[in-house]
Amino acid sequence: MQSITFAYRQLNALILGKPQQTRLALACLLAGGHLLIEDVPGVGKTTLAHSLAAVLGLDYRRVQFTSDLLPADVLGGSVFLPGEGRFEFRPGPVFSQLLLADEINRASPKVQSALLEAMEERQVSADGVTHALPEPFFVIATQNPDGQRGTFPLPESQLDRFLMRISLGYPPADAELKLLQGGDRRQVMHKLTAALSAADLLQLQQQAASLHVSPALAGYVLALLQATRQPELFLHGLSPRAGLALLAAARAWALLDGRDHVLPEDIKAVFVPVAAHRLTPRLPGGDSSALLLRILGNVALA
Repeated sequence: MQSITFAYRQLNALILGKPQQTRLALACLLAGGHLLIEDVPGVGKTTLAHSLAAVLGLDYRRVQFTSDLLPADVLGGSVFLPGEGRFEFRPGPVFSQLLLADEINRASPKVQSALLEAMEERQVSADGVTHALPEPFFVIATQNPDGQRGTFPLPESQLDRFLMRISLGYPPADAELKLLQGGDRRQVMHKLTAALSAADLLQLQQQAASLHVSPALAGYVLALLQATRQPELFLHGLSPRAGLALLAAARAWALLDGRDHVLPEDIKAVFVPVAAHRLTPRLPGGDSSALLLRILGNVALA
């Protein structure tokens, strides 16, 4: 656990004033999930993704999503070799341990959906052949708020592949002042060192997945899921898969505290980041995060 603590300290030295968000990002990757970072440009979304790869010792590739991007630009494709009379598959940037899909909602829905198999099955199919992706494999996507010029809303099936959605927001005044006085943050990023290896991360993921969840706590998660299924709140409630995602995130959160069991506080800490992007409020303009916080206040542990 000392290695993951060191990684967390390095992240907080770079992403100033956002310890909750950096911890959520670490918990997301420890749970084996993909991360969506949604916010306005310029608040450190790409920096966080790049620094996560650096401190976790992961092979990193970045793809700038644009309106003219094609699925093959991400997944790769087959190239004909005239001298050999055959096609050869050339892997795309998705064949990396950490893929940054930068401004994912600026690409067309066709390109967004091309990532679905990779994110869910950890593989890419091309010309009837299945190609396994590296282990571990994570997608960190950044997204500008819906409604900005040139954006395409992510479909529900794509959103459901992300374990968490977080927002960085503007830094506190003291952190922003330190940022303004500290010069180029890329110089700080270049000083980051890998706190653990890919093999270490896989081991921590297995350790997180083995953390104990009591029957009472599983019942608490079920009660939260059922509370989101009230028709007056959301168009559709959370699915059983969302419940499993909530438990996986809570286990990772507990591991970061050095515990071998999950507490109700762990569920509460990750509930909104895991659930909010999976829900659409019934009333136009409704805030899913605010509704989820109200559910947390109303649902008690049995």
